[in-house]
Amino acid sequence: MSWLILGLALWTGAHLFKRALPNQREALGKAGRPLVAAVIVASIAMMVVGFRGAESAEIYALPGWSWYLNNGLMVGALFLMDIGRVNGVTRHYIRHPMLLGVIVWSVAHLLVNGDTASLVLFGGFSVWAMLEMAVINKAEGLWRRPE
Repeated sequence: MSWLILGLALWTGAHLFKRALPNQREALGKAGRPLVAAVIVASIAMMVVGFRGAESAEIYALPGWSWYLNNGLMVGALFLMDIGRVNGVTRHYIRHPMLLGVIVWSVAHLLVNGDTASLVLFGGFSVWAMLEMAVINKAEGLWRRPE
């Protein structure tokens, strides 16, 4: 479980690095992007190893209908992730569609995975997405809806 938690911490730190420490990020120059990318790839590997090796206890089990809700939420999460790449009508209403997609994805997975490792992994991604939204909102200030 420690690899999973460390991987989540690295993922969060690497993604927040640019906004939380802009001067340090700028000091890295062109080497910054590949360095951050390498840290993100390492964090994913750590999360995979940590999740697969975690001794996990079942905490809850939801009824069978939650699988159908999961599938519907996953369609919504994929939609949000996709519209995050383009400027469409939906972008006029949602400031952070990709991060919202991560939260919906996390909630969908928590509906059907009630073990400790899943709570850490998917809950951690959800917390990261909300933290990322808060940091971006603080850095960019008031949101102006796109045309």
